Amino acid sequence: MIDWARVHELVEEIGAEDFAEVVELFLLEVEGAISILETADSDLVIVEEQMHFLKGAALNLGFEMLAQLCLKGEKAANAGRPNVVTVEQIRQIYQTSRAQFEQDLPKRIAA
Repeated sequence: MIDWARVHELVEEIGAEDFAEVVELFLLEVEGAISILETADSDLVIVEEQMHFLKGAALNLGFEMLAQLCLKGEKAANAGRPNVVTVEQIRQIYQTSRAQFEQDLPKRIAA
């Protein structure tokens, strides 16, 4: 669910102090993108753009399963099928990933 090697790489790249800010910004931006998807009403352009954004953000912070689901949604929207991946699926994977991330981060970073 979480690519901990990517998380460690990011912490090393930006430092532990800045990492907390990156995580906070990531969480806010993901919530915003999900909110946009909730009001997109199957708009192909909006769905594709938000799925692309979420995929990139998720990959950056190691949310691997979220990134994979968003890639599927992005490709489907590009093919004219914006409802293949639902907002509920995105929110569920995000919430599950976030819970695991927040639970395991202290011991993973300390290791």
